[in-house]
Amino acid sequence: MSNKQRWIPEIMYEEAQDGDGSQIPFIMVPENEDMPGLLYIFESRETGEFEPGAEGEEVPVIEWDLHQYADMSALKNRLSHIEYDNLRFALGLEPLVVAMKKGTTITEKVRNNVSEEK
Repeated sequence: MSNKQRWIPEIMYEEAQDGDGSQIPFIMVPENEDMPGLLYIFESRETGEFEPGAEGEEVPVIEWDLHQYADMSALKNRLSHIEYDNLRFALGLEPLVVAMKKGTTITEKVRNNVSEEK
């Protein structure tokens, strides 16, 4: 690794003035960096148990579990279509051909609705 400090992505959420916003997070990628192919995220969950804190107060016990999230585009580019569809199946997704056909149908319906409104 070079002397360059390693860039750490920050996961953010859009927030509108009225308090609403997208539920899909985003990462602002600096100009000279790439979107990470793999993200590590800790799940933290209270166990329902407590332990004494620094001042003797009751502090909830937290359980930590590390998860990894991979960039599906990177996997699609490196796996065979069978391997990629097996991965999609393991994640509860339909085969890519089926999903693409459904996506095309949805896009056509949106286009038809937009053109009818004109």
